[in-house]
Amino acid sequence: MKEVKECLFYEKVDSGKVKCVLCPQYCLIEKDCVGFCNVRHNEEGVLYSKNYGIISSYAMDPIEKKPLKRFHSGSKILSVGTFGCNLKCSFCQNHSISQELKEGISTTPQNIVDMASHEVDNIGIAFTYNEPSVWYEFIIETAKLNKENGKENVLITNGYINEEPLEKLLPYIDAMNIDLKGMDDSYYKDVCKGRVAPVLRTIEKSVKQCHVEITTLLVTDQMDDLKKVKDIAQWVGSINKNIPLHLSRYFPNYHYQKPPTDVDFMRAAKHEAEKYLTYVYLGNI
Repeated sequence: MKEVKECLFYEKVDSGKVKCVLCPQYCLIEKDCVGFCNVRHNEEGVLYSKNYGIISSYAMDPIEKKPLKRFHSGSKILSVGTFGCNLKCSFCQNHSISQELKEGISTTPQNIVDMASHEVDNIGIAFTYNEPSVWYEFIIETAKLNKENGKENVLITNGYINEEPLEKLLPYIDAMNIDLKGMDDSYYKDVCKGRVAPVLRTIEKSVKQCHVEITTLLVTDQMDDLKKVKDIAQWVGSINKNIPLHLSRYFPNYHYQKPPTDVDFMRAAKHEAEKYLTYVYLGNI
């Protein structure tokens, strides 16, 4: 049976409205409405998580599939996800879960931890598929239990989360792959309906507390530009040149139907990024 869970990180406002402060969208949510992410719901002036305890997908994956190349290489990890996202990228490669799905299978944090424990050679749990930060209440409870059980916690995230919730979650996270879509704020605003500064802040804070790898999707006619790749690699390298960067091939999806990223460009992008970073990987080719 689905459990109803009050959200963390929100403020009550006049006339029954609430302001969600989990992420930089800062949604002001009317009664009986949801925020930008479609999963945080105002019921009579109380904000509830619609996806608490709901999983849309799960699988036992190689850690490299997350992608994480420099964290427990060769191991397996239990991957779980729900639905909802706090960005709306026009090229979303996983829109059927992040933007459209509204239901799934009910479970509990303990059930997920037990699943991870019973799998042979499994290092822990990866919160992935959709944007895990909008599953915050379920993730932090599950991650705490999983750490008590001696297992690893991994986030595959867009990094679009506010500072306080991030800081409360990080002590339980062992590794993250953070999606850095680009360095241009107008790109985030126009194409993803967000801003770049909070993502950069998430990366800067996270690298101090856990293993971090970065993924950038080289979207045709948006990110297939060596100057843009250089800007990303230089910025990541200014933090630590040993942070792995994954340059991932885009394919037509959701509302964006440009052709797939040119493979020759991807090879050139890898060569450019390697001028500033030790580890650069190509994905989806």
